Amino acid sequence: MSTPFYVSPQQAMADRAEYARKGIARGRSLVVLQYADGIVFVAENPSRALHKVSEIYDRIAFAATGKYNEYESLRIGGTRYADLRGYTYDREDVTARGLANLYAQTLGNIFSSAAEKPYEVELLVAEVGETPADDEIYRLPHDGSIIDEHGSVAVGGNSDQIGSYLGQRHRDDMNLGEALRLAVESLTRDTNGGERELTADQLEVAVLDRKRSQQRKFKRVLGGQLSRLLEGDGSAPASEESSESAEDSSDAEE
Repeated sequence: MSTPFYVSPQQAMADRAEYARKGIARGRSLVVLQYADGIVFVAENPSRALHKVSEIYDRIAFAATGKYNEYESLRIGGTRYADLRGYTYDREDVTARGLANLYAQTLGNIFSSAAEKPYEVELLVAEVGETPADDEIYRLPHDGSIIDEHGSVAVGGNSDQIGSYLGQRHRDDMNLGEALRLAVESLTRDTNGGERELTADQLEVAVLDRKRSQQRKFKRVLGGQLSRLLEGDGSAPASEESSESAEDSSDAEE
């Protein structure tokens, strides 16, 4: 009679964590930076249809890297939670902290369940406040832990190297153009210390702008506005703010 194969619980959890980390590392990197007027999200993403950054609620955005189908299902669940809570109670009751707790519980349950594989995703939930001191950024790895971040954070790909680069150069008083260019500089650095080129067509960029007059602070940075910011214009023309309102109205999905 053969002896049953035994794996200790500690080893099983370590194997699951390693599996998830390898899947996340295969994804393209994404960075989030605070700047003087809000929070900017910059992802290497050539697709115009499959977003890595999305609006969740008025002042809250979601970003993720890893397997698209897995983090997309989490995004939809978070949007439904926010809509229901805001409708049942008050819009002010929808917070990034509450969403981070919801995602942490979901990811933690999946990670510890032997019946299914761990999700190969890493999430970021951010909320822009009235002042930079009120901004909140939460990072949620595959195991459901919550990490409170400040200043800058990178996930996916070679996130350790990118995070180190950002940590040495980021300033909270940067304008949008400076923060965007720093984010792109960090994403162009490969694992061997060299650099590659990223064009506007290969980037997905969005902001939570505390200066917006609308209740909703989320806005995608697209086309000519993105190109000008990358070339050195740190301000966003007011005409483009209004012209992109149609794009904003489609950002709150499901």
